[in-house]
Amino acid sequence: MADTTFLDWPFFEPRHKALAAEADAWAAGNVPALVDHHDADASCRRLVAALGAAGFLAYAVPESGVFDVRALSILRETFARHDALADFAFAMQGLGTGSVTLFADEAVKAAILPRARAGTAITAFALTEPDAGSDVAALALSATPAGNDAVRLDGEKIWISNGGIADSYVVFARSGEAPGARGLSAYWVPADTPGLTVAERLDTISPHPLARLAFEGVTIPAAHRIGAPGAGFKVAMATLDVFRTTVGAAALGFARRALDAALDRARSRAMFGGTLSDLPLAQAALAEMATEIDEAALLVYRAAWTRDAGAPRITREAAMAKMVATENAQKVIDRAVQLHGGEGVRSGSIPETLYRDIRALRIYEGATEVQKLIIARQLLSQPT
Repeated sequence: MADTTFLDWPFFEPRHKALAAEADAWAAGNVPALVDHHDADASCRRLVAALGAAGFLAYAVPESGVFDVRALSILRETFARHDALADFAFAMQGLGTGSVTLFADEAVKAAILPRARAGTAITAFALTEPDAGSDVAALALSATPAGNDAVRLDGEKIWISNGGIADSYVVFARSGEAPGARGLSAYWVPADTPGLTVAERLDTISPHPLARLAFEGVTIPAAHRIGAPGAGFKVAMATLDVFRTTVGAAALGFARRALDAALDRARSRAMFGGTLSDLPLAQAALAEMATEIDEAALLVYRAAWTRDAGAPRITREAAMAKMVATENAQKVIDRAVQLHGGEGVRSGSIPETLYRDIRALRIYEGATEVQKLIIARQLLSQPT
């Protein structure tokens, strides 16, 4: 049974504790039947539909346009503790529509958000390119005027979550208003737009829908732009400010499940006339795991609370939360594998599955090394 005493911390309101209990009960009763790890595409389609029907996607795609980042984080932590694909399906609906929620005009919002909230349409956030990952200012996919108030997109995107199953994409492109980051814009692109193709499906150690997308003369109305011309970098960073914190929450969910599994193993594994839990080295490992989880939780929910309290940007707080939570979760899960011995590397075991699930979180939405740069730059920008 995962520790939920953190919900008594002053970061939260009673409604957050109630939401955590509701989500946990729903996930326990529904996720196992919805997930088939041999078919991630179908699993995610089922999960998105079920999450929409249950009302949870209203937190990822808020009708009010205001994110409750604490609720988002609680839901990601809860769903991740049950299954990585449940977390993925929930989170990508939010990330895929976050830019629309924050910056799009009412017509674009009306075209995308109600169906995404209901779980009847799947969305995606298309930022990364073959030569532009963490360095967003290096994006090369071009957006050029195509006459009659239209825009033409040409280039590639890669490592796009929900690529291949999404009904629409938020695409970031070089529109050329200025050099570097000031010359990017964001656009809504329906998946069936001519010229947009899934060039390659990508397999990873923890399977989920992922693709390389090709844009060849993809023409969309200029009215599909999200935010002002040249504001694409601002749109992307503001969206990541919200969802980067929740990546740390997902890592917490993985780590808590690893600790639960390690505690069960330590209590039941017979060793040297007692159990594994009698050994001081095992006790030390468990103590370190619990401490690293609380350390991460404090940073994650500090960032979420700061955003919900009205801070316009939480760039430093979100970077710290993601960095520490994902790195600590990797350590916690590695110790869980070690405490399980041979069982820890058995394919399909809880520790082995978590070991694969956690690895990508240290990379996507800004690798750990990039988070360090963000934190340092925030510090250096402060007046002396």
